[in-house]
Order: sequence, then structure tokens, then C-alpha cells
Amino acid sequence: MDENQGFQNGNAGNDSQGWTNTNNGSYQNGDYQNGGYQNGGYQNGGYQNNSYQNNGYNIVLDVNSGCVHVVDEPGYEVIACLNRMNENQTVQTLKEESTWNQLKDELEGKYSEEELRDILDDVTELTANGQLFVVDTYEPFIGEVIKRKTVVKALCLHIAHDCNLACKYCFAEEGEYHGRRALMTYEVGKKALDFLIANSGTRRNLEVDFLGGEPLMNWQVVKDLVAYGREQEKLHDKHFRFTVTTNGVLLNDDIQEFINKEMDNVVISLDGRKEVNDRMRPFRNGKGSYDLIVPKFQKLADSRNQERYYIRGTFTRNNLDFSEDVKHFAELGFKQMSIEPVVGDESDPYAIREEDLPQIFDEYDKLARYIIEKDKKGEGFNFFHFMIDLEGGPCLYKRLSGCGSGTEYLAVTPWGDFYPCHQFVGDENFLMGNVNEGITRPEIADEFRCCNVYTKEKCKKCFARFYCSGGCMANAYKYADGLNDSYDLGCEMERKRVECAIMIKAAMADEN
Repeated sequence: MDENQGFQNGNAGNDSQGWTNTNNGSYQNGDYQNGGYQNGGYQNGGYQNNSYQNNGYNIVLDVNSGCVHVVDEPGYEVIACLNRMNENQTVQTLKEESTWNQLKDELEGKYSEEELRDILDDVTELTANGQLFVVDTYEPFIGEVIKRKTVVKALCLHIAHDCNLACKYCFAEEGEYHGRRALMTYEVGKKALDFLIANSGTRRNLEVDFLGGEPLMNWQVVKDLVAYGREQEKLHDKHFRFTVTTNGVLLNDDIQEFINKEMDNVVISLDGRKEVNDRMRPFRNGKGSYDLIVPKFQKLADSRNQERYYIRGTFTRNNLDFSEDVKHFAELGFKQMSIEPVVGDESDPYAIREEDLPQIFDEYDKLARYIIEKDKKGEGFNFFHFMIDLEGGPCLYKRLSGCGSGTEYLAVTPWGDFYPCHQFVGDENFLMGNVNEGITRPEIADEFRCCNVYTKEKCKKCFARFYCSGGCMANAYKYADGLNDSYDLGCEMERKRVECAIMIKAAMADEN
């Protein structure tokens, strides 16, 4: 069984493992195969391995060790066959005569007995070494995850509930968040930072995101709050990592200088090609924003040495060929980029639907090939959704519990109300408290703390569960059956991104 020099990178030996299996539901070479998307989950297959073919690579993920095996065709078929026989294979079951006989019956017309025996021996050895058919030992930890005391480590400050663009897909309703236009005052922001410090325990590094609307519409308050944060760092032995997300309309040299000095990261919003961007991201008068913002973004990215920023786009039904938009980012000189699928109700004309998935999967495959080609030419770039750490990554608790919304991460409105995250702002069911009184409804945090990959039935059957940690709870709440459900369309796209990301790792290793 050729393993390409044993490409078995994974999380083995770390405290952050665990995925699941699908052998018969693979997306092969960019094609939409039978058995893949079925009612919101991967069907046919066990829980120990995920086998799939992508761009010429036969890839087997061991779910619970995190090991990745790149194998030849015979090895791929044997592992798939063994998994169909028994999704919980052990060294003992692999050595049983019945296993050998069944394997022979299914594949001897295709491969010789000697070849099959050699592969079975290899699989048995990998299993003995904890690299294949590894048992899930993480579920017992879930009680500890739920019970453990969490500290607040990040705030999203809604510095401006107002915007100078009228993006058609904006979940914040052009910055208003289902409410009124408002700008955060310095006093409210100051109290929010005080709350973060007071509730951060011994954690030193704290995250603060300036979000809108458009934060640059309240720029002086942003500057004042950064200055206040820097003062508090010295008093409390804390370090603030500030991020700002902007549409770039008001960006100028002075703002750029401040961003480069004080912001650990900056997210700049652009959807891609001019016609794509201007269709969905116009000014209120209908005029497109592309021509104004692109030169500013290029200047900002270059001034940061093409680091510590992301250009972030959104694709909709109007540009299902979004790989072309990523290529356009690269042509503009950007090195750090992301493009997200829009999330919306099916009644929205731009919303992604189930029938769009085959084209979307094909686009991800195209994009993966393009990234490999660019890397070979020394023109590589980072695509956020294909960035994956197969040897480290988040700790076990993080992989089990998810993004931390409602527990470790909170959103703050301009008037000082707390919500679990920015996507819940405006929904009074999730109003947790305010900067004056603190958290007045801790039961909401408890509800979010109990959402994890083992309380979500669909996550239990998903090989990618420890990559996405259960996905977005806001999307599940809005477009599925509640916090403990899963947004099926989003899940399918995430699985595909994970498969492509691992294939890219395999291709890069192959080059080396």
C-alpha cells in the first residue's frame, strides 16, 4: 500500500483529534457522486474513517487519531471494504479469518491474494500503531467541557450601527441590526473593555474586534478606545489584540497609519470582480464601490507587507463561479484572502440552494488546483477556508465546544447590550445583559455552553466535526431547528472545504 512516504500527518499525540467516516459518499475528482449529499449528512459509511478521492489523490482520514493517509488505488479499495465490513475494526478483527475471507470474496477478481494480504497486513500494523480505525475516546470529556468555568476572552464592539454602503445581503440590515442607527460612545466602549478585563481571569491576551455597520464612521471613538486599552494593559498585565473590519470607503492615509500601528489584523470587504462586487455592494445611490475601494485596499495590504489582514468576500447565487473571484484577488496582488458563502433564507434571490451544491463543490476543486499551481510557481497565497493544521490546531476543549459565542465571546451594541455574538444582535431572546449591570441572564451562556459536537446528532456522524467544532450556532438557530441543530447547506460546504484543504496538504507534501 503506497502511502507516499507515509504522509500521515494528523493530530495523533495531540489533544485535539476526532472526525468521522464516509467511504461511499465521496466527491471524486470534482464530480458530484451518489451517496454524498443526502438529507443534510453523509450517509453510508462508518465513524472511524473518511475516504475520498480528489484531484488524483486517494485520501483516507482516520477520524479519531487525525492521521491522513495518501494511498494507492488498491489500498484505498481495501480500506473502504474493511470499513464497510466493520466500522469498528480492531487489530483482533482484522486478523480474523472471516475478515480475510470476506475481503478476498469482494476484491480477489481485481487484485491478487498476495497483494490483498500485504495491504491487510499494512492496515493491521497501522491500526496497532494507533493510526487507523482508532476508537473515539473524547466523548467522555464532554461533561468537563460543559462544567468548566469559562472566561471572557473576546468582545465584538459594534462601534457603529450605521453604514455608507447598502449591501444587498447584509444580515445587519445596512448596519441597523434590526433596530436603530447609532454610534457607540466612548463611555460605553470603555465600560465594555473594563468588563472584558474584569471577566478574563488569568488570561493575558484579549481580543477586541471593531465591527459595524462601518467602524470608520465612528473612527475617533475607535482611536480613543484603543488608547484606553493600551493604558489598561499596563495596569492589569493584559495585552489587547485589536481588529477592525471595514468596507474601505473612508480609508485614508491617516487611518491606514493608525491601523498599521495598532491593529493586529484588519478585515477588508470586497466580493471579487468589479461586476460581482458592484452588484451586491453598492452605495445607497446604487453606484458601485469597487473603483473607490480597490486602490485603497491594495495600498493598505502592501503597507502591511501582505500580512496581518484578510480581504473578505461573499459569494451568492449570482457568482457561483467564485473561484474566478479568488483568482481576481490574486491578480490584484492580495496574499491573504477569504470568500464566504452567503447565508440567507431560500426566498432571497441571492441565497444558495441545495441544487447549487454540485457547482459549488466543483468551484472548490478548481480553486484547490489553482492554489497548488500558484504555489508551484512561487506565487502562493493563503485562502482562509483551506488553511488547516494537521499536526496541532486547537486544543480538545476548543474542538469540542466550538467558537465560544455566548461564553468566551460576546458582542456589544452601541448602547452597551451584550449578545452571544454579532449575528444574534437585535434578537431580544438572546439579550444577556449590559455594560452597566454585567451578565444578567447567565442561563443563556449555559445554553451555549451545552452546544457541542456530541449534543448535535448530525455532528456525531460527520467526519469534519472537529475541524468546524459544530459550525455556526447562529446559522443553526436561524435556518435549522435551533442551536443544537446544524445548517445543512453550510455543513456540506464545510466538508468539501476540509477535503480540499487536506488534498492541498497532500499535494504540497508530494512536491517536497
